[in-house]
Amino acid sequence: MTRLCGVDEAGRGPLCGPVLAAAVILDPARPIEGLADSKKLSEKRRIRLAAEIRDKALAWHVAEASVEEIDRLNILQATLLAMQRAVAGLALRPERVVVDGNRCPQLDLPCEAIVQGDALVAEISAASILAKTMRDELLVELDKRYPQYGLAGHKGYPTAAHRAALRAHGASEIHRKSFAPVREVIANPPLWGDED
Repeated sequence: MTRLCGVDEAGRGPLCGPVLAAAVILDPARPIEGLADSKKLSEKRRIRLAAEIRDKALAWHVAEASVEEIDRLNILQATLLAMQRAVAGLALRPERVVVDGNRCPQLDLPCEAIVQGDALVAEISAASILAKTMRDELLVELDKRYPQYGLAGHKGYPTAAHRAALRAHGASEIHRKSFAPVREVIANPPLWGDED
């Protein structure tokens, strides 16, 4: 039995916050029912499965690349860095790594990228669920520090509400300055008493 590690990320598209990646080695002796692409599961179901994954997996680790790293490297390279850190943080060394998407991070292990792997490979589904639930938790925490942006609702994604809040309040230090909607706000900061 090859020790297979699944890797996936959460948070490539949002305008703020870090990008997270999870690496998971499942235990074939303790199967988990209902693993699927995290985006196809309800929030309640994701949270329940995440707890089960943390409990039953042989090893799991979640790592991040910071907003500064995203702005310095670009989102793709920062995502690959977070994935590399997630695999490096595992308590058990995998024999093979499968990654959701079409790019592999640099690893000293056999690695394969699988497009839509989060729907096809249980280990990648598990990684996608851990990355998504932990990033959502992080954004709910950040919402307490930056209530003006409504982060708990949209998790930093470029919704109409988030973009309106950005225009009204300007960008914070957790916003990704390399992303076009944030760059535009920095170039044209809100005026005092901005009526629109």
